[in-house]
Amino acid sequence: VIHRAKLHILDALGIAVASSIESYSKVSFNSLEDICGTGDYQVIGFDRCLPYREAAVMNGFLIHSLDYDDTHVAGVIHASASAIPAVLAAAIKYNADAHKALVAYIIGVETSARIGMAAKGGFHKRGFHPTGLVGCFGATMAAGTLAGLSVSELTHAQGIVYSMAAGNLEFLEQGAWTNRLHPGWAAGCALTAISFAKNGFQGPLSPYEGRFGLYKTCSSDEIKVDYKLASSSLGDDWEMLKVGIKPYPACHLTHACIDASREIRNNYNVTFENIKHITARVHPESMPVICDPIKEKRRPKNSYEAQFSLPYLVASAICRDRVALVDLENEAFTNLEILSLCDRISCEPMKGSLYPRYFSGEVEVTTLNGEIFTVREEINRGADKKPLDENEIINKFIENASLVMASDQVRLIVDHTMELEGYDSLSYFLDNFIKH
Repeated sequence: VIHRAKLHILDALGIAVASSIESYSKVSFNSLEDICGTGDYQVIGFDRCLPYREAAVMNGFLIHSLDYDDTHVAGVIHASASAIPAVLAAAIKYNADAHKALVAYIIGVETSARIGMAAKGGFHKRGFHPTGLVGCFGATMAAGTLAGLSVSELTHAQGIVYSMAAGNLEFLEQGAWTNRLHPGWAAGCALTAISFAKNGFQGPLSPYEGRFGLYKTCSSDEIKVDYKLASSSLGDDWEMLKVGIKPYPACHLTHACIDASREIRNNYNVTFENIKHITARVHPESMPVICDPIKEKRRPKNSYEAQFSLPYLVASAICRDRVALVDLENEAFTNLEILSLCDRISCEPMKGSLYPRYFSGEVEVTTLNGEIFTVREEINRGADKKPLDENEIINKFIENASLVMASDQVRLIVDHTMELEGYDSLSYFLDNFIKH
Protein backbone atom coordinates (compact mmCIF):
# COMPACT_ATOMS: atom_id res chain seq x y z
CA VAL A 1 0.00 0.00 0.00
CA ILE A 2 2.79 2.41 0.93
CA HIS A 3 4.73 1.64 -2.25
CA ARG A 4 1.65 2.27 -4.37
CA ALA A 5 0.96 5.48 -2.47
CA LYS A 6 4.40 6.80 -3.42
CA LEU A 7 3.70 6.11 -7.09
CA HIS A 8 0.45 8.08 -6.83
CA ILE A 9 2.27 10.98 -5.18
CA LEU A 10 4.85 10.90 -7.99
CA ASP A 11 2.07 10.91 -10.58
CA ALA A 12 0.38 13.89 -8.91
CA LEU A 13 3.61 15.89 -8.68
CA GLY A 14 4.33 15.34 -12.38
CA ILE A 15 0.89 16.56 -13.37
CA ALA A 16 1.24 19.61 -11.12
CA VAL A 17 4.60 20.49 -12.67
CA ALA A 18 3.17 20.17 -16.20
CA SER A 19 0.13 22.30 -15.37
CA SER A 20 2.21 25.04 -13.69
CA ILE A 21 3.05 26.57 -17.07
CA GLU A 22 -0.57 26.91 -18.18
CA SER A 23 -2.12 30.37 -18.33
CA TYR A 24 -5.01 29.44 -16.03
CA SER A 25 -2.51 28.29 -13.40
CA LYS A 26 -0.75 31.64 -13.47
CA VAL A 27 -4.09 33.44 -13.21
CA SER A 28 -5.03 31.31 -10.20
CA PHE A 29 -1.68 31.85 -8.47
CA ASN A 30 -1.91 35.61 -9.03
CA SER A 31 -5.47 35.62 -7.66
CA LEU A 32 -4.44 33.87 -4.46
CA GLU A 33 -1.40 36.10 -4.09
CA ASP A 34 -3.66 39.13 -4.56
CA ILE A 35 -5.81 37.96 -1.65
CA CYS A 36 -3.12 36.99 0.84
CA GLY A 37 0.28 38.05 -0.44
CA THR A 38 3.34 35.84 -0.45
CA GLY A 39 4.16 33.22 2.17
CA ASP A 40 6.53 30.43 3.16
CA TYR A 41 4.81 27.34 1.71
CA GLN A 42 6.03 25.90 -1.58
CA VAL A 43 3.79 25.82 -4.63
CA ILE A 44 4.75 23.05 -7.04
CA GLY A 45 6.39 24.39 -10.17
CA PHE A 46 6.54 28.02 -8.99
CA ASP A 47 9.51 29.94 -7.66
CA ARG A 48 7.22 32.02 -5.39
CA CYS A 49 5.56 30.77 -2.23
CA LEU A 50 2.13 31.35 -0.71
CA PRO A 51 0.79 31.23 2.85
CA TYR A 52 -0.18 27.91 4.46
CA ARG A 53 -3.79 27.55 3.35
CA GLU A 54 -3.46 29.23 -0.03
CA ALA A 55 -0.49 27.04 -0.99
CA ALA A 56 -2.70 23.99 -0.43
CA VAL A 57 -5.46 25.53 -2.57
CA MET A 58 -2.99 26.18 -5.38
CA ASN A 59 -1.29 22.78 -5.21
CA GLY A 60 -4.67 21.07 -5.39
CA PHE A 61 -5.52 23.23 -8.39
CA LEU A 62 -2.30 22.20 -10.13
CA ILE A 63 -2.73 18.48 -9.48
CA HIS A 64 -6.25 18.43 -10.88
CA SER A 65 -6.19 21.15 -13.52
CA LEU A 66 -5.19 18.92 -16.45
CA ASP A 67 -7.76 16.27 -15.44
CA TYR A 68 -4.92 13.77 -15.63
CA ASP A 69 -4.87 12.84 -11.94
CA ASP A 70 -5.80 9.50 -10.41
CA THR A 71 -9.38 8.39 -9.82
CA HIS A 72 -11.07 6.08 -7.36
CA VAL A 73 -13.66 4.68 -9.73
CA ALA A 74 -16.20 3.29 -7.27
CA GLY A 75 -16.20 6.59 -5.36
CA VAL A 76 -16.09 8.60 -8.62
CA ILE A 77 -13.54 10.89 -7.03
CA HIS A 78 -10.04 12.30 -7.55
CA ALA A 79 -9.01 11.72 -3.94
CA SER A 80 -5.28 12.47 -4.25
CA ALA A 81 -5.85 15.98 -5.58
CA SER A 82 -7.18 17.15 -2.22
CA ALA A 83 -5.34 14.77 0.13
CA ILE A 84 -1.83 15.51 -1.16
CA PRO A 85 -1.91 19.35 -0.91
CA ALA A 86 -3.48 19.16 2.55
CA VAL A 87 -0.76 16.73 3.66
CA LEU A 88 2.07 18.81 2.16
CA ALA A 89 0.95 21.90 4.05
CA ALA A 90 0.01 20.25 7.35
CA ALA A 91 3.18 18.13 7.49
CA ILE A 92 5.30 21.27 7.25
CA LYS A 93 3.20 23.29 9.71
CA TYR A 94 3.14 20.53 12.32
CA ASN A 95 6.71 19.30 11.72
CA ALA A 96 5.70 15.79 10.66
CA ASP A 97 8.21 13.58 8.91
CA ALA A 98 7.57 12.03 5.50
CA HIS A 99 6.62 8.62 6.89
CA LYS A 100 3.79 10.19 8.94
CA ALA A 101 2.83 12.20 5.88
CA LEU A 102 2.52 9.02 3.81
CA VAL A 103 0.27 7.46 6.45
CA ALA A 104 -1.86 10.61 6.52
CA TYR A 105 -2.15 10.64 2.73
CA ILE A 106 -3.39 7.04 2.75
CA ILE A 107 -5.92 7.94 5.48
CA GLY A 108 -7.16 10.79 3.28
CA VAL A 109 -7.60 8.56 0.25
CA GLU A 110 -9.35 5.83 2.26
CA THR A 111 -11.76 8.37 3.77
CA SER A 112 -12.72 10.11 0.54
CA ALA A 113 -12.96 6.87 -1.45
CA ARG A 114 -15.26 5.22 1.07
CA ILE A 115 -17.52 8.25 1.53
CA GLY A 116 -17.84 8.43 -2.24
CA MET A 117 -18.48 4.69 -2.57
CA ALA A 118 -21.39 4.77 -0.16
CA ALA A 119 -23.25 7.25 -2.38
CA LYS A 120 -22.96 4.88 -5.38
CA GLY A 121 -22.85 7.71 -7.90
CA GLY A 122 -25.59 9.70 -6.16
CA PHE A 123 -23.54 12.86 -5.73
CA HIS A 124 -22.92 13.16 -9.47
CA LYS A 125 -26.57 12.45 -10.21
CA ARG A 126 -27.56 15.33 -7.94
CA GLY A 127 -25.15 17.68 -9.75
CA PHE A 128 -22.33 17.70 -7.21
CA HIS A 129 -18.65 17.13 -7.99
CA PRO A 130 -17.41 14.61 -5.38
CA THR A 131 -13.78 15.62 -5.92
CA GLY A 132 -14.54 18.89 -4.14
CA LEU A 133 -17.54 17.91 -2.06
CA VAL A 134 -16.17 14.65 -0.63
CA GLY A 135 -12.50 15.58 -0.87
CA CYS A 136 -12.97 17.98 2.04
CA PHE A 137 -13.52 15.09 4.43
CA GLY A 138 -10.56 12.99 3.34
CA ALA A 139 -8.29 16.02 3.43
CA THR A 140 -9.58 16.87 6.92
CA MET A 141 -8.80 13.39 8.24
CA ALA A 142 -5.35 13.48 6.62
CA ALA A 143 -4.36 16.94 7.83
CA GLY A 144 -6.02 16.42 11.21
CA THR A 145 -3.93 13.31 11.79
CA LEU A 146 -0.74 15.30 11.18
CA ALA A 147 -1.98 18.05 13.48
CA GLY A 148 -2.35 15.50 16.26
CA LEU A 149 -6.08 15.99 16.73
CA SER A 150 -7.85 13.69 19.18
CA VAL A 151 -10.71 11.44 18.10
CA SER A 152 -13.17 13.99 19.45
CA GLU A 153 -11.44 16.85 17.64
CA LEU A 154 -11.33 14.88 14.38
CA THR A 155 -15.05 14.22 14.74
CA HIS A 156 -15.79 17.91 15.21
CA ALA A 157 -13.46 18.79 12.31
CA GLN A 158 -15.51 16.62 9.95
CA GLY A 159 -18.67 18.38 11.06
CA ILE A 160 -17.03 21.77 10.65
CA VAL A 161 -15.74 21.06 7.16
CA TYR A 162 -19.19 19.86 6.06
CA SER A 163 -20.35 23.49 6.23
CA MET A 164 -17.54 24.40 3.81
CA ALA A 165 -17.71 21.43 1.43
CA ALA A 166 -18.56 22.42 -2.13
CA GLY A 167 -18.23 21.53 -5.78
CA ASN A 168 -20.82 21.34 -8.56
CA LEU A 169 -20.88 20.16 -12.16
CA GLU A 170 -22.01 23.42 -13.74
CA PHE A 171 -18.51 23.87 -15.20
CA LEU A 172 -19.43 21.24 -17.79
CA GLU A 173 -21.87 23.61 -19.46
CA GLN A 174 -19.28 26.20 -20.49
CA GLY A 175 -15.94 24.49 -19.96
CA ALA A 176 -15.34 26.80 -16.99
CA TRP A 177 -12.28 26.63 -14.75
CA THR A 178 -14.09 25.98 -11.46
CA ASN A 179 -13.59 22.21 -11.64
CA ARG A 180 -9.85 22.79 -11.42
CA LEU A 181 -10.34 24.71 -8.20
CA HIS A 182 -12.49 22.15 -6.39
CA PRO A 183 -9.83 19.83 -4.87
CA GLY A 184 -7.58 22.70 -3.79
CA TRP A 185 -10.55 24.42 -2.19
CA ALA A 186 -11.30 21.15 -0.39
CA ALA A 187 -7.73 21.06 0.94
CA GLY A 188 -7.96 24.68 2.09
CA CYS A 189 -11.27 24.01 3.84
CA ALA A 190 -9.72 21.00 5.56
CA LEU A 191 -6.86 23.08 6.95
CA THR A 192 -9.38 25.64 8.16
CA ALA A 193 -11.56 23.01 9.84
CA ILE A 194 -8.72 21.32 11.73
CA SER A 195 -7.50 24.63 13.12
CA PHE A 196 -11.00 25.44 14.37
CA ALA A 197 -11.39 21.97 15.90
CA LYS A 198 -7.92 22.09 17.44
CA ASN A 199 -8.88 25.29 19.24
CA GLY A 200 -12.12 23.88 20.60
CA PHE A 201 -14.68 24.94 17.99
CA GLN A 202 -17.79 22.72 18.07
CA GLY A 203 -19.10 21.19 14.87
CA PRO A 204 -22.13 18.98 14.13
CA LEU A 205 -21.38 15.37 15.07
CA SER A 206 -23.38 13.62 12.31
CA PRO A 207 -22.22 15.32 9.09
CA TYR A 208 -22.77 12.20 6.99
CA GLU A 209 -25.94 10.48 8.20
CA GLY A 210 -27.69 13.37 9.96
CA ARG A 211 -31.12 14.71 9.03
CA PHE A 212 -29.44 17.41 6.94
CA GLY A 213 -26.22 15.48 6.48
CA LEU A 214 -24.14 14.92 3.37
CA TYR A 215 -26.02 11.92 2.02
CA LYS A 216 -29.55 13.17 2.66
CA THR A 217 -28.78 16.63 1.30
CA CYS A 218 -26.32 16.06 -1.53
CA SER A 219 -26.99 12.55 -2.86
CA SER A 220 -29.75 11.58 -5.26
CA ASP A 221 -33.01 10.30 -3.78
CA GLU A 222 -33.12 7.74 -6.58
CA ILE A 223 -30.05 5.87 -5.31
CA LYS A 224 -30.03 4.18 -1.91
CA VAL A 225 -26.93 5.03 0.11
CA ASP A 226 -25.01 1.96 1.29
CA TYR A 227 -23.47 3.08 4.58
CA LYS A 228 -21.70 -0.26 5.03
CA LEU A 229 -19.38 0.57 2.15
CA ALA A 230 -17.90 3.38 4.22
CA SER A 231 -16.54 1.07 6.89
CA SER A 232 -16.61 -2.52 5.63
CA SER A 233 -13.19 -4.20 6.06
CA LEU A 234 -11.67 -0.86 7.03
CA GLY A 235 -7.96 -1.35 7.66
CA ASP A 236 -7.89 -4.70 5.87
CA ASP A 237 -9.23 -3.97 2.39
CA TRP A 238 -7.30 -0.91 1.15
CA GLU A 239 -9.01 1.38 -1.34
CA MET A 240 -5.57 2.89 -2.08
CA LEU A 241 -4.91 -0.21 -4.20
CA LYS A 242 -8.10 0.43 -6.19
CA VAL A 243 -7.30 3.99 -7.24
CA GLY A 244 -6.65 4.14 -10.97
CA ILE A 245 -3.87 6.20 -12.53
CA LYS A 246 -4.94 7.74 -15.79
CA PRO A 247 -3.28 6.81 -19.08
CA TYR A 248 -4.95 9.77 -20.82
CA PRO A 249 -5.39 13.47 -19.89
CA ALA A 250 -9.15 13.35 -20.25
CA CYS A 251 -12.27 12.58 -18.25
CA HIS A 252 -11.92 9.05 -16.89
CA LEU A 253 -15.37 8.14 -18.22
CA THR A 254 -13.94 8.29 -21.77
CA HIS A 255 -10.88 6.08 -21.39
CA ALA A 256 -12.42 2.73 -22.31
CA CYS A 257 -13.76 4.21 -25.55
CA ILE A 258 -10.36 5.76 -26.33
CA ASP A 259 -8.66 2.39 -25.95
CA ALA A 260 -11.40 0.66 -27.97
CA SER A 261 -10.97 3.21 -30.76
CA ARG A 262 -7.20 2.72 -30.84
CA GLU A 263 -7.65 -1.05 -30.99
CA ILE A 264 -10.02 -0.73 -33.96
CA ARG A 265 -7.61 1.61 -35.73
CA ASN A 266 -4.63 -0.68 -35.20
CA ASN A 267 -6.25 -4.07 -35.78
CA TYR A 268 -8.65 -3.42 -38.65
CA ASN A 269 -8.57 -1.64 -41.99
CA VAL A 270 -10.11 1.54 -40.66
CA THR A 271 -9.01 5.01 -41.75
CA PHE A 272 -10.47 8.48 -41.56
CA GLU A 273 -11.49 8.26 -45.22
CA ASN A 274 -13.39 4.96 -45.11
CA ILE A 275 -15.44 5.52 -41.95
CA LYS A 276 -19.15 6.01 -42.48
CA HIS A 277 -20.20 6.25 -38.85
CA ILE A 278 -18.96 5.60 -35.31
CA THR A 279 -21.15 4.83 -32.30
CA ALA A 280 -19.56 5.27 -28.88
CA ARG A 281 -21.36 3.68 -25.95
CA VAL A 282 -21.02 4.41 -22.23
CA HIS A 283 -23.20 4.02 -19.16
CA PRO A 284 -26.35 6.21 -19.29
CA GLU A 285 -25.23 8.17 -16.19
CA SER A 286 -21.95 9.07 -17.94
CA MET A 287 -23.66 10.53 -21.00
CA PRO A 288 -24.64 13.93 -19.54
CA VAL A 289 -20.97 14.51 -18.68
CA ILE A 290 -19.21 13.42 -21.90
CA CYS A 291 -21.89 13.07 -24.61
CA ASP A 292 -24.58 15.71 -24.16
CA PRO A 293 -25.49 17.95 -25.82
CA ILE A 294 -24.01 16.13 -28.81
CA LYS A 295 -23.83 19.20 -31.06
CA GLU A 296 -21.61 21.05 -28.57
CA LYS A 297 -19.56 17.95 -27.78
CA ARG A 298 -18.67 17.64 -31.47
CA ARG A 299 -17.25 21.19 -31.41
CA PRO A 300 -15.18 21.72 -28.24
CA LYS A 301 -14.27 25.39 -27.83
CA ASN A 302 -11.40 24.97 -25.38
CA SER A 303 -9.14 22.34 -23.89
CA TYR A 304 -11.48 21.60 -21.01
CA GLU A 305 -14.42 20.96 -23.30
CA ALA A 306 -12.14 18.72 -25.38
CA GLN A 307 -11.29 16.64 -22.29
CA PHE A 308 -14.99 16.05 -21.66
CA SER A 309 -15.99 15.41 -25.29
CA LEU A 310 -16.34 11.73 -26.12
CA PRO A 311 -16.75 12.44 -29.88
CA TYR A 312 -13.55 14.48 -29.99
CA LEU A 313 -11.52 12.00 -27.95
CA VAL A 314 -12.68 9.05 -30.06
CA ALA A 315 -11.84 11.01 -33.21
CA SER A 316 -8.35 11.80 -31.89
CA ALA A 317 -7.78 8.14 -31.02
CA ILE A 318 -8.90 7.01 -34.49
CA CYS A 319 -6.95 9.64 -36.44
CA ARG A 320 -3.83 10.01 -34.29
CA ASP A 321 -3.70 6.77 -32.29
CA ARG A 322 -3.37 8.84 -29.12
CA VAL A 323 -4.87 11.33 -26.70
CA ALA A 324 -2.03 13.38 -25.23
CA LEU A 325 -1.57 16.83 -23.76
CA VAL A 326 -0.69 18.15 -27.21
CA ASP A 327 -4.14 17.05 -28.40
CA LEU A 328 -5.71 19.54 -26.01
CA GLU A 329 -4.19 22.51 -27.83
CA ASN A 330 -6.45 24.74 -29.93
CA GLU A 331 -4.98 23.62 -33.26
CA ALA A 332 -5.64 19.98 -32.33
CA PHE A 333 -9.33 20.15 -31.46
CA THR A 334 -10.12 22.58 -34.32
CA ASN A 335 -8.44 20.39 -36.96
CA LEU A 336 -10.82 20.09 -39.91
CA GLU A 337 -10.24 16.38 -40.42
CA ILE A 338 -10.97 15.72 -36.77
CA LEU A 339 -14.12 17.85 -36.85
CA SER A 340 -15.33 16.03 -39.94
CA LEU A 341 -15.00 12.74 -38.11
CA CYS A 342 -16.72 14.18 -35.03
CA ASP A 343 -19.78 14.81 -37.20
CA ARG A 344 -19.88 11.07 -37.92
CA ILE A 345 -19.78 10.08 -34.25
CA SER A 346 -22.85 9.56 -32.09
CA CYS A 347 -23.26 8.31 -28.53
CA GLU A 348 -25.73 5.96 -26.94
CA PRO A 349 -26.19 3.98 -23.70
CA MET A 350 -24.08 0.86 -23.27
CA LYS A 351 -25.76 -2.34 -22.17
CA GLY A 352 -24.03 -4.34 -19.47
CA SER A 353 -21.70 -1.56 -18.31
CA LEU A 354 -19.90 -2.24 -15.04
CA TYR A 355 -20.28 1.41 -13.97
CA PRO A 356 -19.71 2.68 -11.30
CA ARG A 357 -17.22 -0.05 -10.40
CA TYR A 358 -15.51 0.45 -13.76
CA PHE A 359 -15.93 3.02 -16.53
CA SER A 360 -16.88 0.60 -19.31
CA GLY A 361 -17.06 1.65 -22.95
CA GLU A 362 -17.78 0.29 -26.41
CA VAL A 363 -17.04 1.62 -29.88
CA GLU A 364 -18.63 0.44 -33.11
CA VAL A 365 -17.22 1.59 -36.46
CA THR A 366 -19.15 1.17 -39.70
CA THR A 367 -17.13 1.59 -42.89
CA LEU A 368 -18.33 2.87 -46.27
CA ASN A 369 -18.33 -0.66 -47.68
CA GLY A 370 -20.57 -1.93 -44.87
CA GLU A 371 -18.04 -3.60 -42.59
CA ILE A 372 -18.73 -3.26 -38.87
CA PHE A 373 -16.01 -3.47 -36.22
CA THR A 374 -16.88 -3.42 -32.53
CA VAL A 375 -14.57 -3.38 -29.52
CA ARG A 376 -15.86 -3.49 -25.95
CA GLU A 377 -13.75 -2.53 -22.92
CA GLU A 378 -15.59 -3.50 -19.75
CA ILE A 379 -12.73 -2.56 -17.42
CA ASN A 380 -10.96 0.69 -18.20
CA ARG A 381 -7.16 0.55 -18.33
CA GLY A 382 -5.62 1.96 -15.16
CA ALA A 383 -8.34 0.47 -12.93
CA ASP A 384 -7.49 -2.00 -10.17
CA LYS A 385 -7.89 -5.07 -12.41
CA LYS A 386 -5.97 -3.46 -15.28
CA PRO A 387 -3.51 -1.17 -13.49
CA LEU A 388 -0.69 0.75 -15.08
CA ASP A 389 2.55 -0.86 -14.00
CA GLU A 390 5.33 0.97 -12.18
CA ASN A 391 7.31 1.73 -15.33
CA GLU A 392 4.25 3.17 -17.06
CA ILE A 393 3.59 5.45 -14.09
CA ILE A 394 7.20 6.60 -13.90
CA ASN A 395 7.29 7.21 -17.65
CA LYS A 396 4.11 9.27 -17.39
CA PHE A 397 5.77 11.36 -14.67
CA ILE A 398 8.90 11.82 -16.78
CA GLU A 399 6.83 12.89 -19.80
CA ASN A 400 4.89 15.43 -17.75
CA ALA A 401 7.75 16.83 -15.68
CA SER A 402 10.06 17.07 -18.69
CA LEU A 403 7.77 19.72 -20.16
CA VAL A 404 9.25 22.06 -17.54
CA MET A 405 12.31 20.52 -15.89
CA ALA A 406 15.73 19.30 -16.98
CA SER A 407 16.13 15.53 -17.33
CA ASP A 408 18.58 15.16 -14.43
CA GLN A 409 16.19 16.98 -12.10
CA VAL A 410 13.30 14.81 -13.29
CA ARG A 411 15.23 11.64 -12.51
CA LEU A 412 16.15 12.93 -9.05
CA ILE A 413 12.49 13.53 -8.26
CA VAL A 414 11.67 9.94 -9.24
CA ASP A 415 14.42 8.51 -7.06
CA HIS A 416 13.68 10.64 -4.03
CA THR A 417 9.90 10.24 -4.21
CA MET A 418 10.29 6.47 -4.16
CA GLU A 419 12.43 6.89 -1.02
CA LEU A 420 10.12 9.51 0.45
CA GLU A 421 9.59 7.94 3.87
CA GLY A 422 13.25 8.54 4.67
CA TYR A 423 12.83 12.34 4.73
CA ASP A 424 12.62 14.13 8.05
CA SER A 425 11.16 17.21 6.37
CA LEU A 426 8.76 17.54 3.46
CA SER A 427 9.85 21.16 3.17
CA TYR A 428 13.36 19.96 2.31
CA PHE A 429 11.95 17.53 -0.23
CA LEU A 430 9.88 20.23 -1.95
CA ASP A 431 12.62 22.86 -1.88
CA ASN A 432 15.20 20.60 -3.49
CA PHE A 433 13.24 18.59 -5.98
CA ILE A 434 10.15 20.50 -7.07
CA LYS A 435 11.40 24.03 -7.69
CA HIS A 436 12.63 24.85 -11.18
